[in-house]
Amino acid sequence: MLRITFLGTSSSVPTRKRNHPAIVMEYYSKRNDILLFDCGEGTQLQLMKAGISFMQITKIFITHWHADHFAGLLPMLATMNMEKRKKPLKIFAPFAEKHLYHMKALYHYKPLFEISAIDVEVKDEPVKIFENDEYEIHAIKVKHTVPSVAYAFKEKDHWSIDVSILKKMGLRRGKWLEALKKEGEYEINGKKIRIENVATLKRGLKVVYTGDTEKTENVVKLAKDADILIHDSTYVHEDKEPARGHSSAREAAEIAKEANVKLLVLTHLSRRYQTKEDIEKLLKDAKQVFENVIVAEDFMQITIKTGEEPKITKLKI
Repeated sequence: MLRITFLGTSSSVPTRKRNHPAIVMEYYSKRNDILLFDCGEGTQLQLMKAGISFMQITKIFITHWHADHFAGLLPMLATMNMEKRKKPLKIFAPFAEKHLYHMKALYHYKPLFEISAIDVEVKDEPVKIFENDEYEIHAIKVKHTVPSVAYAFKEKDHWSIDVSILKKMGLRRGKWLEALKKEGEYEINGKKIRIENVATLKRGLKVVYTGDTEKTENVVKLAKDADILIHDSTYVHEDKEPARGHSSAREAAEIAKEANVKLLVLTHLSRRYQTKEDIEKLLKDAKQVFENVIVAEDFMQITIKTGEEPKITKLKI
């Protein structure tokens, strides 16, 4: 299961209802992971309000080094240190090592926990930047005013054992099933069992977050067949300012349609869109092209499980 919480959905200038960009993804499986994507000013306070422990974050992914996407990082690292964090932390970003070096210099204190800075290559094809036995993270270059990337969380496809078939075959659940999933076949009680005869292969979840970007085919590559695309939608199309490194809601919808995603989420909204009528304009702009679209709000949550429709709720803060 993956739960996405929107901590900040404004663009470069926050509003009373929209904080600077930050999205947290909580992945619940054999190992529970909390991943933070961007860390705008005030992110640690937003996490506290959402009831999510920043001390449990295992990885942080920064799309680019504009202040509205990273300015909350230094104070959050300082608080982690004061709270005597011991768990290692990985921070992924273009030129991560250089920027983290300067942050440590500003802080003046030696961290009590290990901070690993992982430089993300800014390339026109997806680059795998992290992998474990349950999921992968990929990055790709996007079109912005400084080196920037979009990120994709991709859960690995996995086998789901059909217990009713096991019963019919006179078999019980046990550790042997792990070996079956790993090897594809297993001999038990003198009988060779093949994985496809007792299980269904379930496609893993895929969620893409663009950060800041103009419309680019690179996002189509990264977001192909994604369950959720979270896309920069700074403007209604008729209001879009040229060559500013951002997308309109309509352009985000064009990318979603071309990539064949299931759900488009519009975020990074200009402060000019604050009323209910403004949000309706953004939705209308996108729905001219792509129907299954919503506009993100601070503290909106999307919970998604493999093979199920996303559940969208709003935290009461």
